[in-house]
Amino acid sequence: MDSKQPLRITRRRFMTSSAAVLAASSFAPETWASTGQAVASRGPFRVIVDTDPGVDDALALLLAMRSPELKIEAITPVAGNVPLELTLPNALRLVEIAGRTDIPVAAGAKAPLVRRLVTATYAHGENGLGGAVFPDPTTKPVAEPAAEYIRRVVRKYPHEVTLITLGPLTNVAAALNADPELAGLVRGLTMMGGSLSGGNITPAAEFNVYVDPEAARIVFQSGIPITMVGLDVTRKTSLTDEHVRVLEAAQNPVSQAAAKIGRNAINHNRERGFLVGPNMHDSLAVAAFLDPTILKWQEYYVDVETTGELTAGETLGYSPVAGDLKRRPGAEKEAGAASMSIRGSAPTLASTKTSPVVRDKYGPNTNVGVDVNSARFFELLIGRLAGK
Repeated sequence: MDSKQPLRITRRRFMTSSAAVLAASSFAPETWASTGQAVASRGPFRVIVDTDPGVDDALALLLAMRSPELKIEAITPVAGNVPLELTLPNALRLVEIAGRTDIPVAAGAKAPLVRRLVTATYAHGENGLGGAVFPDPTTKPVAEPAAEYIRRVVRKYPHEVTLITLGPLTNVAAALNADPELAGLVRGLTMMGGSLSGGNITPAAEFNVYVDPEAARIVFQSGIPITMVGLDVTRKTSLTDEHVRVLEAAQNPVSQAAAKIGRNAINHNRERGFLVGPNMHDSLAVAAFLDPTILKWQEYYVDVETTGELTAGETLGYSPVAGDLKRRPGAEKEAGAASMSIRGSAPTLASTKTSPVVRDKYGPNTNVGVDVNSARFFELLIGRLAGK
């Protein structure tokens, strides 16, 4: 798939695919009053979890495996927070801890599409789990590579599989490159990644997108309806000592493992001088799929910077009702807003006379989380992990 190809998604398909999210995530104040206790009545939904465990990935995977709403068709580790040589056994450890060795684990990409791997061992520890040590896994991965496994499952269940991505998007982009029709068969993609309010590895870029911006651009331009849970909301999800104490008090393997990882991660943050515990970035993405009303949402056209020396991996959100482009509510449905073009950089003296146009007409491709009820999120996360 050419990462520069025009976006194929139609507004009708985007609205149909995301209707449930938009209905559930109304901006009305009463949205926040819901307890979320009825969430288990949703589903089951077929999902593939693509991940790079990773402290917050680990708790996110345990949450997913403890959630009856999800029919997890596969877990597909990818290089990211730590190399694949660690993310793969970490994923296998977690399925064993959760008693879910029925879930296939397929090894993914060892490196980004065109770049050298940048890891985050500074945040996740040398083993990816904050230094928490668990026995070596005895479960083996399936022989099929992750990209092929994703492609085969999506084709087996057309329009039924949602991709929940918690790491760099290399595996998903590789699957899309190998099968140009695949994007039209994916039900949707819920991602932890991106930011419209600055990065966490550079001032511009969020880590998952920074590691493989070319892969992210392929995904955002693929036409798959995307739900983006980025730093705009995940920065409000700091794990605390009290959360860990609740997990420690619960006597089950999942809560004990989550507490061990969480305690190590909090201590690691303190040693590095941070005032708060680690943010549960990836767990929020899983929780947002389980219960979209935990977040508030806004539609954007999102694209990824791939060439900037200082901004590679930055996610840019275009909207006719946001920022300096703000218009009155409802104006995005009018002809003026619909004709808003998405422009690239200004031309150089040696290039064309006009700025390149990425899209000639505005159309959203992403639901972006813009606010979060952190208390309700942790009620779901800690409650599920503790077995309550």
